[in-house]
Amino acid sequence: KRIVKRILIVEDEPLTAFDNETMLEEAGYIVVATHDRYADAVATLGREKVDLILSDIRLAGERSGLDLARFAKEKSVPVLFSTGAAPDEASELGVGCLMKPYNDRTLKAALALIPGVPTVVLEIRDAEADRASGKHLNRLRFSRSSFQRPARCKDGMRP
Repeated sequence: KRIVKRILIVEDEPLTAFDNETMLEEAGYIVVATHDRYADAVATLGREKVDLILSDIRLAGERSGLDLARFAKEKSVPVLFSTGAAPDEASELGVGCLMKPYNDRTLKAALALIPGVPTVVLEIRDAEADRASGKHLNRLRFSRSSFQRPARCKDGMRP
């Protein structure tokens, strides 16, 4: 059973990267490094022990979080995507997808599930984020056999 302690953050938005660092460190995780480019992340994977990568799909430069996940899969390092929209290909590459926007409680809940990679869907309501973003539900979905994309709410908005 893999225990997630050392996390590599790969995020092209500086404020989101900073928030992720802060939330993870306050939760007791070790942030190995924070990068916004594929090449820097790959270099870190070559020299550091990493238990998990928290990566956006869109990165600075020409390579994406999907490219990073392909590389990480070869190294047996799981990837949790944090993104506004998960492409279909992510189902083969990631252990889950944390839909933006999210807060520290949602991030911690996602990380707590990863060692066992449950096959159930977990829905986390966050009234504060709902009010701020106008969205009705932040969904966090995990599956061993298939990556599940968030469904649309009745009003047509993404959850």
